[in-house]
Formats: sequence, structure tokens, C-alpha cells
Amino acid sequence: MSLEEVQDVRTPDATTDIPAAATAPAGSAAPAAPAKSGTWAALRPLLLRMHFYAGILIAPLLFLAAATGLLYAGSWQAEKIIYSDELTVTEVRGSALPLSAQVTAARGTVPEGKVVGVWPAPEAEATTRVIMEAPGLEEGQTRTVFVDPYTGHVNGTLTTEGDALPLRAWLSEFHSSLQLGEFGRNYSELAASWLWVVALGGLALWIGRRRSRKALLVVPDRAATGRRKTLSWHGAVGIWAVTGLVALSATGLTWSKYAGENIGQLQDRLGGATPSVSAALAPGSDSGSDAHAGHTGHAMPDGMEMPATPPTADIGIDKAVAAARAAGVNEELRITLPAKGNGYVIKEQDKQLPVHLDSVSVDPADGRIIDELRFADYPVLAKLTRFGIDLHMGKTLGLANQIALAALAVAVMFLVFWGYRMWWLRRPTKDRALSAGRAQPRGAWRKVPLTLLLPLAAVTAVVGWFVPLLGISLVAFLAVDVLLGAVAARRAGAAGTA
Repeated sequence: MSLEEVQDVRTPDATTDIPAAATAPAGSAAPAAPAKSGTWAALRPLLLRMHFYAGILIAPLLFLAAATGLLYAGSWQAEKIIYSDELTVTEVRGSALPLSAQVTAARGTVPEGKVVGVWPAPEAEATTRVIMEAPGLEEGQTRTVFVDPYTGHVNGTLTTEGDALPLRAWLSEFHSSLQLGEFGRNYSELAASWLWVVALGGLALWIGRRRSRKALLVVPDRAATGRRKTLSWHGAVGIWAVTGLVALSATGLTWSKYAGENIGQLQDRLGGATPSVSAALAPGSDSGSDAHAGHTGHAMPDGMEMPATPPTADIGIDKAVAAARAAGVNEELRITLPAKGNGYVIKEQDKQLPVHLDSVSVDPADGRIIDELRFADYPVLAKLTRFGIDLHMGKTLGLANQIALAALAVAVMFLVFWGYRMWWLRRPTKDRALSAGRAQPRGAWRKVPLTLLLPLAAVTAVVGWFVPLLGISLVAFLAVDVLLGAVAARRAGAAGTA
């Protein structure tokens, strides 16, 4: 939420939604709103002023993040239509070919490529994905060959990033960095850093208002007109969206550049790091040469490792998968081929509830299970991180998840629009086309009791350090505010001596 309160500062009873008697609907009571006192009365002006600056200066970034996020949420379904030829088979037949035969068919399509992973068809009508490393690709990209599991026919090849096909990969980068690289990532981190502050601040301001009916907390006031009508819609929609917005902010920060590093360190210290299955072979195992070891550790989707030269003794992908299935790893498999010193890594990636995210590693020499990792054994923080990120990306719950993300994105766009509309409607003189809404008067912090101001300042400093772009921008807001105050004071002094 943004700006829903800052425009209503005309009178001391601005904390009420009860209309004045002159404008109250017929038959309704219009009791006067007594002035509030105490901690909230002291804190509210400070919160209003911070909310004002955050809304005015950060809201454009929030709108941009929401608009690009809306496009990304729709890309899941769009790629099913655009890439239907690659993703689906023409006819579901009896039984699928062995994975080894499907891999052989894919190799013939991209002879210069090196197979690094295989994603067997998760559904009867889906194709198998054979993931290849190939010359000329950018970092993080792979060449994916889509194979009909029943005939071995290659339906097509695409350059992919993780599990994202070209459209979704482009929109994902557009959402996170506006296709501006590392510099562009600052925009999304700044938006995520402020989103929870604006949302929770707006929630406090909206709940803190006095209203004639409790229902007006969660539904718009249909009897309201003008700015109050806009405020009513802004507050009611915001209170429904606030939980999702805070969740999006928190999960978005987990993979941001600056705050994400601090979050990762904190998670590690709390014992919540995400574990991974060990694929290391015992010393002395027949693990082949080191001719391609330069690719070991190259990031692959969902924790896969780009394999180097595989071991010379290899039971083959079919037997490795059979060993994994025997160990209980069955749902929506993703297979990483052996690397130097490592065996097969076979993971589940079924993120529909209940999730199936178990994984095992298999010795390529004899099919023995080297290690296994059950999702049930993940630390609680690691589970929450996994769920949160997948929900943010629209992976969990499928279409329902994506519709919810789209709804939140649309909500943010409307909240920003309503906030700016109220700001414009609060301009000092409507006959001046370039005039704009007024902020809460300066000096609000002086009204906050010292016993509350000091802890508040300490918490703000800690949060600003932990979320650096939030802290830096907050300091910038304060500097601008001080400068504007100094300019206003100087003008007032000059006018007084004229």
C-alpha cells in the first residue's frame, strides 16, 4: 500500500473515516472524532511522512516491478502455447523408448553439444528434455533438445536458462533487471527492499483510522465520493494484498545482490542452509580423465552441476534411473550425468502439493546409491525458503499460483495509481496545474517520546544495514527532506524581511 493516508492531513481529526455531517448520507450518524493521544498519536505523523516519501519516490519502481511481474506470471501459460510443438508429442503411444535411445537421438541433432542432463517426460503427452552444453552460449544458457519419448523423433531445439524457455527466460531477466544487467538489478532490489515497508506502514495507517463501520476496513465504502472514495478502494484492496506483498518482498530479497548475501549468511548461522546430496565417489574409483574439468561446478537449474568428463565405467542412464526409482525417487526426475569424481545425481522436481523433492546419487560403476537426501530432512528454514521462492516464481500449485501472482501484480498497479491520484487531489490549489499534494509537516519525529524514538532509530539502523539499498535510500530521503526544509526556511526568512 502507498500514500493512502498522507493526503488526509487537513484537519486534526484526520484519523477518521466518518464523514462530516454536511456530507453524511441521509439517516446516518456523523459523530465527531475525538483527537487521539498517546503513542499512536505521536508515531502516526512520522509514519505518514515516511510513507509519503516512500510512496512518491519508490512507487514508480513498485509499479514497474508489478508490471513486469505480471508479464512473467503469464509467461508460464504463454510458453505452453508458443512452444507447444517442442513440449508435446503428436501421439501418445504404448511405452517410451529407453532414455539412452532418446539421448542418442538428441546427440545427432546437436553433434557439437555435450549432454549434461536429462529430464524425462513428466507426463504422457510431454517430450523428454535433453540438456546440452554447446559452443557459443552465454553463461547460464544451455541447448535443450526436445525428444518424443515414443518415437525418438526430435521435436525441436531451444536455447534455455534453467527450466525457462526463451520467452520466460527473457521476461524473467526483464523483471529482475530490465535487461540492464547488474546495474538493472538494483531497481528490483530497491523495490523489494521498500515493498514490505510501504505495505506494513500503509497497513498500520489504514487500521489506525476511525471508521463508522468495521466492514469498511476490508471493503470499499460505496457511499464515499471524491478523494475518500479513492482512499477507501486503496485501503480495502491494500489490506487484502498486504500479506502477499510482504511475502513477495521477503522472497525477492533472498536472491538479491546485497540483502540476499546478508540473508544467506543469517540463514547459514541459524542452521537453515539448504542441503544437497553428495555425489562424490570413493577415492580410487574409475572416474575418467580431467579433460573437461573446467566446467565442474557450473551452475545448472535447481542445483544441478555441469558435469565434466564422465567415469569410464558407467552402467548407463537407464540403470541409474532404475536404481533411483528403487530408492523411492520417482516424480518428475531431473538427471545430472556423472562428472569427474562424481556419480549420477537424480532429483525429484514435482512442486505440486504434496511436493516431491527427494534426491539420490548413484555410483556409475555398479548402480549403488552413494547418498540420498529426503526433503523431509531439510531444516525448517530451508523448507520455507524453497516454498517461498517457488511460490514467488509461480512453480508451486501451478496455474492457481500464477493467477494469484497476477492478481497481486494488478493490485500493486492499482494501489500506486490510487495513491498518486489522492496525492494529486490534495494539491494546495486546484487552479494551479503544476501544484501537487502536500506532505505531512516536518518535525514529526519531535513528537515521538524518547523512550520510543531511540529503539525505533536503533531498529531502523539495523534494518538499514541488513537491507543496504533500503538504508541508503532512506538516508537519501532524509537528506532531501533536510535540504527542502532549509530552502523553505530561507524563503520564509526572506519573505519576512521584505
